[in-house]
Amino acid sequence: MGTYFAIVTCRNSEDDIHAALASLRNQTLAPQYVIVVDDGSTDNTSEILTQIRQNWRSLHVIRHNDLGYDIGRVVKNWNEAITYSRNKDLAHTTYHMIATDDTTYPPGYAKELVDFMDGNSSIAITSGNYTKYVPDKPHGAGRFVRNSFFEQTHWGGLYPELMGYESAILYESERLGHRYTILPDAKFHHSRPLGTHHKFYEFGASMKTLGYHPIFVWGRFAKYLATGEVTGRVGAFNMMYYYLSYKPKSVGYDRLYDDQLRRFVREIQKRRMLSALSGKKRRSIQQ
Repeated sequence: MGTYFAIVTCRNSEDDIHAALASLRNQTLAPQYVIVVDDGSTDNTSEILTQIRQNWRSLHVIRHNDLGYDIGRVVKNWNEAITYSRNKDLAHTTYHMIATDDTTYPPGYAKELVDFMDGNSSIAITSGNYTKYVPDKPHGAGRFVRNSFFEQTHWGGLYPELMGYESAILYESERLGHRYTILPDAKFHHSRPLGTHHKFYEFGASMKTLGYHPIFVWGRFAKYLATGEVTGRVGAFNMMYYYLSYKPKSVGYDRLYDDQLRRFVREIQKRRMLSALSGKKRRSIQQ
């Protein structure tokens, strides 16, 4: 059976971090180790982590000074945890799991996903689900990533430190001939409402950085507006506003992805739109 390690990022998480870590420790298929990156907490999170670590030898904690809240540091923290695991010569696992300070997982969650991925070698990324609807892509939290794929990516076994990194790695899996999916029956709990901090800013802006096809963007907006899925209706307007108004930077977290990936993303989206249109035409003829 495959093995995995888990990454947890947190900041001012004194109300949630204990439950989040307990849910990982209580997995029937336990992680080889868990790496927590405390991004400058100013509450009691640091003390809680110290207490938990006293009785959990495979829990590793990286602490940062307080630099204020910055969503862009999340992916940097992921990469820091991955680099830490390599520098400390921790066990090389089959998968890594992205967890958060505001998610909890039932005891059988990891085993269900690992069993599935063990039996489907073409799947590079998968997650369970915490929403009432079934999304078309794995969630960022609760996500399992196959390390043999991850180490072959354009970014050399790290995440791209650019806006839209969660989607970028999915498109990279397709570019390398893999697939991704979601297991809707593998439920987990997300305590913090989506969009609490960012108001779907990155949902819209990263569509620019990744080179999304404009028609695809408008289709997503229409779907979210009509159904209330993912963002909610207000969030759908926020997402579209940020897509239309965002101006990419020339360097740093807010810059565009390279032309090769942007072209691939747009081509994939064109194929999906044409496939959806063909399917509608076939159903119309059959009716």
